[in-house]
Amino acid sequence: MRAIVAASTGGPDVLEFRNLTVPEPSAGEVRIRVLKASVHFADIKKRKGTKGSGTPGILGLDAVGIIDKLGQDVKGLHIGDRVIAFAKSGSYAEYAIANAVLVYPIADHVDSSVAAACPVPSFLSFMLLERVGRLSKGEAVLVHAASGGTGLTLVQLARKLGAGKIIGTVSADQKAALPLELGADVCITYDNFPDSVRNLTDGAGVDLILDSLAGNIMEDSFTCLAPYGRLVNYGNASGAAGGIKTSDVHASCRSLLGYSLGTTRKKRPEDLKFIADRVISFVEKEDITFPSIKEFKLEDAFKAHQLMESRTHAGKIILHITD
Repeated sequence: MRAIVAASTGGPDVLEFRNLTVPEPSAGEVRIRVLKASVHFADIKKRKGTKGSGTPGILGLDAVGIIDKLGQDVKGLHIGDRVIAFAKSGSYAEYAIANAVLVYPIADHVDSSVAAACPVPSFLSFMLLERVGRLSKGEAVLVHAASGGTGLTLVQLARKLGAGKIIGTVSADQKAALPLELGADVCITYDNFPDSVRNLTDGAGVDLILDSLAGNIMEDSFTCLAPYGRLVNYGNASGAAGGIKTSDVHASCRSLLGYSLGTTRKKRPEDLKFIADRVISFVEKEDITFPSIKEFKLEDAFKAHQLMESRTHAGKIILHITD
């Protein structure tokens, strides 16, 4: 099978195009002929060696494709099913292996590019807003990195779930158009954002903050979080840790929460199975959409990584693998 492999850690140039043996599913697993796969910052971090250990190998967290082989003891899935899945063996390849509990049928009418773009941002956004962040109708929400793939989905889903004022942050004003188009009430840059947030909420602050950056952004975020508010950290794209004093938490009844979709896939995959129908329904009904998808051929994966690392693209980046 055709595949892209990171044979060592490093820059985009370590990504190699190879022909590999088609993998076989074990019990409880399925093999998927991959149509398209999404590119994530987690792939960049794994390629660089800042996430995981050992040789990175085949990258890719998720994909859309067709089941072509079932392992033993798989129930509820069939050969020929069109599915989205979180891959066990990497998805930058013509075939990928996935645990059956992390494989979900998706309607044929959903465009393959949309289906490839949706698994991580849609599942992650639902968990962040409803399960972890416990969003209540009318609450004010701050979404950091609002022009990214997950940020854009968070903005749409927060609106769908009944949020009040939705504020997005972006690194530059030119990235504000998409979040505003998809449901953000206002988009601001990171410059003095706590003051901007307090001004936009008449000094009250926001009830829920969704932060994938950590570092100083997380620390500053806590200063504009309302009493009884929740700050959910789900990444450290800034590359630095953030610190919160316990004295800033208990008296104000504010909460600092953490969430990892990767940890959930490994330790509590049934949590995702439980919400799958609702999440996929949002995608199938176009209640959440994935605009500004940039697509590359599999053999041009290094170009996809270069674009993602440039941080100039708003939206999703995917690889076209097979028809």
